[in-house]
Amino acid sequence: MRAVAYLRVSSLSQVEGHSLSAQERLFYELCKNRGWEPVQVYREEGRSAHNESVKKRPVFRLLLEDAGKDIFDIVVVHTLDRWSRNLKVTLESLTTLARGNVALVSISENIDYSTPQGRLFTQMLGAFAEYFSDALANHVSKGLEQRAVDGRHTGGIPFGYESCWVEKDGERHRRCTPEHKGGVHIHPQEGPAVAELFKQYATGTTTLSQLAGWLNRQGFRTRNTKKLPDAQGNLSAGPRHFTTSSVRIILHNPFFTGMLKHRKEVMPGAHKPVISKEVFDQVELTLKRNSGRSETLTPAPARHYLLKGIVRCAYCGMPLWAETYRNGTRYYREQYGSRSYGDCAARGGSIPCELADSQMGSLIEAIVLGPDWLEDVLARLSLKDEVSRIKELRQLAAERLRRLGRAYVDGLYSDGDYHRQKRTLEMEMESLVTPPADAAAEAGRMIENLPELWAAAGPEERRKLLLTMLDAVYVDMKDSRTIVAIKPKAPFRPIFQVATTREGSGVMLLNEPPDTDPEAHRCFWWRRGRVELPVQKRLHRDMLQA
Repeated sequence: MRAVAYLRVSSLSQVEGHSLSAQERLFYELCKNRGWEPVQVYREEGRSAHNESVKKRPVFRLLLEDAGKDIFDIVVVHTLDRWSRNLKVTLESLTTLARGNVALVSISENIDYSTPQGRLFTQMLGAFAEYFSDALANHVSKGLEQRAVDGRHTGGIPFGYESCWVEKDGERHRRCTPEHKGGVHIHPQEGPAVAELFKQYATGTTTLSQLAGWLNRQGFRTRNTKKLPDAQGNLSAGPRHFTTSSVRIILHNPFFTGMLKHRKEVMPGAHKPVISKEVFDQVELTLKRNSGRSETLTPAPARHYLLKGIVRCAYCGMPLWAETYRNGTRYYREQYGSRSYGDCAARGGSIPCELADSQMGSLIEAIVLGPDWLEDVLARLSLKDEVSRIKELRQLAAERLRRLGRAYVDGLYSDGDYHRQKRTLEMEMESLVTPPADAAAEAGRMIENLPELWAAAGPEERRKLLLTMLDAVYVDMKDSRTIVAIKPKAPFRPIFQVATTREGSGVMLLNEPPDTDPEAHRCFWWRRGRVELPVQKRLHRDMLQA
């Protein structure tokens, strides 16, 4: 039997004393007497077991996570109060152990859940915990439904309103006398801003991205409370810049008309409206009319953007918008301040489509393959190091996908955010493959004839060629205003590794990245003339995590 110990003290004075050492000594003595194999010791220092939140006991949480990985069979504690002093946490944690077929043993109380009787008792506790959870959910659901019937909000308070109550020192204090109906009132700054959003969009003369930029320039931020990934993939909570998506959510919310939505039903609210029902309906019609259209307002039957869907910022790695101004000038750009992933060094920057498209055309026309390109590609595909590197990167992506699923279960992601992030990671894993030799050979034959195909193709056909070959095109909108990197799809990766450029073309493919980081091999840098790469050393890691 494989055993681990969970050792905990709830005060720093105990940490400095001998409590942890004594608990650990008794654990090893128990293992020796019973013939168990001691595997690991989990030490929780200065954490109270009376707290309901498992999140505030990180080592305890880690142990519960490891319980389902078949690492150990028994958890040993000195006393049950070292495990938990809270009934809810006790029931839920024992249920988790039961799912992993892990038993709990207390040295002082002589309680042994590793015996058949103990395992039966553990399963009974798990059943009680499930009943407790279901009953609590029913009570919460009834309470929320009654709040909705009374016209009071049932979720977070939308941007534009604020609560009549405020939290101070862990206690609620009323800031309004008397309390407004519904327990909320219009925010003095945010409320007029929301009214202006509806007014401007109802006229049909502005876009969601322009409204997001306006809100950000006014200093407004979202009320984000969930942990979301930033440009580096790190989870963080807190106010964010407005985006087209967050503005669209505001414009779709009937709460601002004095109504509230509970589940799928819209019912009268007790709060004061910000806008009239007529303005809201007009905005809904405008949103529906603009759905699926380009976010520009200049009427045009068709607009072609060569890099649309694959162009990204070289500093934050996020996608860029393709936009046409009223004067007909086309840009790849980031609407000022509308990113929700934190500040970007190129925030508000843009590059004319003609400039970026011309650079991409020059690169495509300059690519050539040597006479022995197929042999070189096959040699690269057979390299053991390349296969091992791809396998390692796939394992990292799979681990990130697992953590995303756990964060979703813990309520850190909404359904939309979870599925969006999940799809991004799945696409990442799809690209992390060692392509078969025949697929790479087929890709090479396409590259071999690419300049001729490019010259004969129309705008939309050229775009389809790029979408076939590339996952991303990175653009520096801050300094050089050039394309600085391309990221090929898996079958084309070994082709670009052996490709060169025509002499005198002014284009140079840097087939080996400037850094030693193994993930950098998924991107290929290029430059024209003497233009230096602005993010060679500093930002390529952030870029590749997008």
